[in-house]
Amino acid sequence: MTIAHEEAVIDSAAVDAIFAQARTANSFTGEVTEEQAQAIYELTKYGPTAFNSQPLRVTYVRSAEARATLVDALANGNKAKTASAPLVAILSYDTDWAGQWDNFLPGYNAPKAMYDDNPELAAATGNNNAHLQAGYFILAVRSLGFAAGPMTGADFGAIDEAFFPAGDQKSFLVVNIGQPAEDAWGEAKPKFSYDEVVRTV
Repeated sequence: MTIAHEEAVIDSAAVDAIFAQARTANSFTGEVTEEQAQAIYELTKYGPTAFNSQPLRVTYVRSAEARATLVDALANGNKAKTASAPLVAILSYDTDWAGQWDNFLPGYNAPKAMYDDNPELAAATGNNNAHLQAGYFILAVRSLGFAAGPMTGADFGAIDEAFFPAGDQKSFLVVNIGQPAEDAWGEAKPKFSYDEVVRTV
């Protein structure tokens, strides 16, 4: 048992499922129901973001036609596993996330002006916070007993053209979701130690 297990307020099995023993899957089996897909987002939304902005948008790809379009935009090494995954999600951010200000932070809109006046800052903030939410999304997948296979090996310009032609969303991650198949894992990859990464000042 690690210090993480000893200090956690959730049980060791949950620590293992969400963090310590969880790994990126490369092949999948089973199914993901609509209710489970909804539950993934319902957990994701509670993670903190700047100003409660919540710029992440999730597109679940279920139809054969949409799956084929997505697979065509992926790097060769990602095509087969995505074609056969029980569920695939395209994660993107809302390019007009600040336009939703009164919905996510009602009663306090003073900071909105700095994003209205600086489109580059607005884009960076939306992108950064959606990436933060993507981490919550992966943990939510794991907390429901599934494995996640997040991928950046894709032509996101082609994905945007096919799935978000209005330019209202910018994709940045594709995530395969399902039960891990028997051959889902390669060799465990090394993780940096506390002493290699952390300093106290």
